[in-house]
Amino acid sequence: MRHLTRILKSAVAASLLLLTGPALADVEGARLDQLFADLKTSDSATFEPIEAKIWAEWSKSGSAAMDLLLSRGRAAMSAGDNQAAIEHFSALIDHAPEFAEAYNARATAFYQADMYGPSLQDIRTVLAMNPRHFGALSGLALILEELGEQEEALDAYRAIEAIHPNRENLKDAIDRLEKAVGGVTL
Repeated sequence: MRHLTRILKSAVAASLLLLTGPALADVEGARLDQLFADLKTSDSATFEPIEAKIWAEWSKSGSAAMDLLLSRGRAAMSAGDNQAAIEHFSALIDHAPEFAEAYNARATAFYQADMYGPSLQDIRTVLAMNPRHFGALSGLALILEELGEQEEALDAYRAIEAIHPNRENLKDAIDRLEKAVGGVTL
């Protein structure tokens, strides 16, 4: 489990650095920066369109052919064919290894296929490329929680909260894990 802790610590540190670092605009562009600023100050009634715009930005590979592979993989995953999805996402990664969303999508397909090891490896890659990827952090938190690593899962959820405080079910997960980790005072 130490490797999981290292993944989480490096992701949290990198996301906090990006949230405050001056080079952020150089890394991901002013549009995403503004969307993340808007996301952080949004409320439960206004975050969804902002989140959707971020996902749309993340899903742009810069190539129509690569976007088609991403679309086909997502369609296969939606149809419950995780193996086909993994194959599409793997082909996408082979052709566009710098495209973080390809790794995130494959991590999700691996997770749905109960292949936690490969999913964690792809999550590590996503977070190295894009430390603000609240979707990858959510996947990490879910896996950690399922593996019984409650403190690490709580840290992952808190990292998401720093980026996307209105993420669905986030507050419930944090409350649940705070009680489990800290116990209940009588």
